[in-house]
Amino acid sequence: MNTLDLDIQLKTLPNQPGVYQYYDKEGTILYVGKAKNLKKRVSSYFTKTHDNGKTRVLVKKIASIKHIVVETETDALLLENNLIKKHMPRYNVMLKDDKSYPWICIKKERFPRVFSTRRVFKDGSEYFGPYTSMKTVSTLLDLIKGLYPLRTCNYHLSQDKIEADKYKVCLEYHLGNCKGACEGLETEQEYHDNVKAIKEILKGNFKDSLTQFKVQMKYFAEAMQFEEAQKIKEKVEILENYQARSTIVNPKISNVDVFSIMSDESYGYVNFLQLSYGSIIRSHTLEVKKKLDETDLQLLELAIIEIRQRFNSNSKEVYVPFKVDLGKDIKVSVPKLGDKKHILDLSLRNAKYYRMERFKQDKIVDPDRHANRIMAQMKADLRLSGEPRHIECFDNSNIQGTNPVAACVVFKNGKPSKKEYRHFNIKTVVGPDDFASMEEVVYRRYKRLVEEKQPLPQLIIIDGGKGQLSSALKSLDALNLRGKIAIIGIAKRLEELFYPNDPIPLYLDKKSETLKIIQQLRNEAHRFGIEHHRNKRSKSALNTELETISGIGDKTVVELLKHFKSAKRVANAKLDELEAVVGVSRAEKVYNYYHNK
Repeated sequence: MNTLDLDIQLKTLPNQPGVYQYYDKEGTILYVGKAKNLKKRVSSYFTKTHDNGKTRVLVKKIASIKHIVVETETDALLLENNLIKKHMPRYNVMLKDDKSYPWICIKKERFPRVFSTRRVFKDGSEYFGPYTSMKTVSTLLDLIKGLYPLRTCNYHLSQDKIEADKYKVCLEYHLGNCKGACEGLETEQEYHDNVKAIKEILKGNFKDSLTQFKVQMKYFAEAMQFEEAQKIKEKVEILENYQARSTIVNPKISNVDVFSIMSDESYGYVNFLQLSYGSIIRSHTLEVKKKLDETDLQLLELAIIEIRQRFNSNSKEVYVPFKVDLGKDIKVSVPKLGDKKHILDLSLRNAKYYRMERFKQDKIVDPDRHANRIMAQMKADLRLSGEPRHIECFDNSNIQGTNPVAACVVFKNGKPSKKEYRHFNIKTVVGPDDFASMEEVVYRRYKRLVEEKQPLPQLIIIDGGKGQLSSALKSLDALNLRGKIAIIGIAKRLEELFYPNDPIPLYLDKKSETLKIIQQLRNEAHRFGIEHHRNKRSKSALNTELETISGIGDKTVVELLKHFKSAKRVANAKLDELEAVVGVSRAEKVYNYYHNK
């Protein structure tokens, strides 16, 4: 399809809410999007200058446009979500989740069984869930089993078969886990009352069951049936303990969905908590892969629709960190304080923990993805024009004004590249002058890289404040590298990041990965510099009398010290012992030096 056809399509788009679909010249769907106004939204793709490179590539590939007009923006959001899942277009966010979740099934039977399953059948049975963890399901089933005796057999308990004595009670009956409905020892009404109470517990409502048990306990106690009363008391304690662990907010907060989002350059992490009677009955975090630099608002709206569909949520109210448009039927609240804000903060904490766990897993399982994410994050955090795949950090070691040295450490893709570390002995500076020393080593380092046509780093980090940064900039100016390499200085005390020609420092989040890598670079440069400084001081301190002997070089000194272990033992050695190590000529020089003083 030519450009003229595309122009006609753009001009004839309606000013209505709907969903648009972009196709390439082969007819492959590229992207699905929603819009309050189809004409304005779609036209903006072709009239705006896009900062994101992938968006520019997408626009170039568009050969035709299809659209679907809907009644409301909510309908557009729902349709967009369904079309993305159906077609999985290349440029749409990817909702990553391939799990099959467990459910609790209350089977449609005369005496319903209650069990866990991962398969849902449309047979009239009631399904509660899905739950995000089998552990949660097991805990609930154990709770139910401890409170209400239910059958576990799969017999067809029709009235005719029970009256015909077709079945006999099993071990579960004798253990007290079943009341023997198969032999007519329990009425259908009594059994269904228990099932009704179980449904309320699965919805998060413990109040009715607690009230019922306390009434029973009082009745048995008054009737002097203390053993039965004790059994009921134990059930009350089980239920109250479970409720205490589940209730985290005001019990009046019921039938509410809570959503929060944590994102980085590549992914969004949306946490979902479902509340019923003040208890969290479901928790789940959805990972969303970005494709076109989507905003948190776009990701959150899409994720909310997806999660509510996936978990069959019919809650009429949602708590979110900022306003989202979900239609008139859902109340959207942005809590600012109190119990509601507490539960929103809890959701955000869950999203952060999930994100950290994924990072740890990726570091082991997919190091390339981990490196790509770190580099993208550093680029954004440090306001760089490109990813800092190659970083070099400089540090001066000038302890007590002696043996001034400097160190340069190199990180590639966020990891140390130790074979490329370099030491520098300060040559042109007299006395302890950190600024002049920094200027010298930066100049020497990059003059050599330029001359040898070695790759330059994307980022230089100077361990020091404005003074050291200014000194390093002088060297980059002298080499005509100013502006070709990003450079920042880090002050030690407050972790302030200084940029050239900017008096106001940048402060990163203390827990950010970018700051952690910068700190690791700085600490590694400091360690490497101190190590070289210590070695140099040690070497100076170990200048023995041996080195002052005429005709004795460094190699001879090393050989003698290796063999005799100390200068004192060399001095006390016999001539033949010395000859055995360094030969006749040099042995005589050493021997005569010590014995002819």
